[in-house]
Amino acid sequence: MRRLATLIFMLCCLAPVQAQEAGEPTPSGQAVPRFVSLKFDVANGRSGPSRGHPVAWRYVRAGLPMEVIAETPDWRRVRDPEGEVTWMHRSILSGRRSVITLEETPLRARAEIEAPAEAVAEAGVILMLERCRTGWCRVEAQGYRGWARADALWGVYASEQGDDNPVENDGNPALSGSSARDTALR
Repeated sequence: MRRLATLIFMLCCLAPVQAQEAGEPTPSGQAVPRFVSLKFDVANGRSGPSRGHPVAWRYVRAGLPMEVIAETPDWRRVRDPEGEVTWMHRSILSGRRSVITLEETPLRARAEIEAPAEAVAEAGVILMLERCRTGWCRVEAQGYRGWARADALWGVYASEQGDDNPVENDGNPALSGSSARDTALR
């Protein structure tokens, strides 16, 4: 009987940290998976959903896109651009969408391959995402704005690359000057 009670207690404690299925209600009321970004220059990714769990990764780049893959009321299980999975407190994540360039990426005046380049972002540059359509995303960084090929960016779902899709955000600035790559626009 005592073992059964212990087993039931453990199952109840673990239940909130199970990954949500697509379309299933979440504690935040937002879809999972979804992309978010880091609010601060320094953020800890933990091995579990509490401050008692050890820090698995230390992120030092505000605006870095992260993919929320599960959540509890206060914690989000996130995947970073390198594929590492950690837990982060909801207060250090922003709903403002960002992307990171996977390769050197021209920011074009129009969503056309022949359009003139307004700027060129090196691989690893964080760009704020405005919207995507027909395989292109409207992005902005440090006063430069333009259209980038969606397949050159991490932080955009294939389903967002079709028709004209505005990207919701909370309007907070999120780019950081703490990394040399953040300023690698020429």
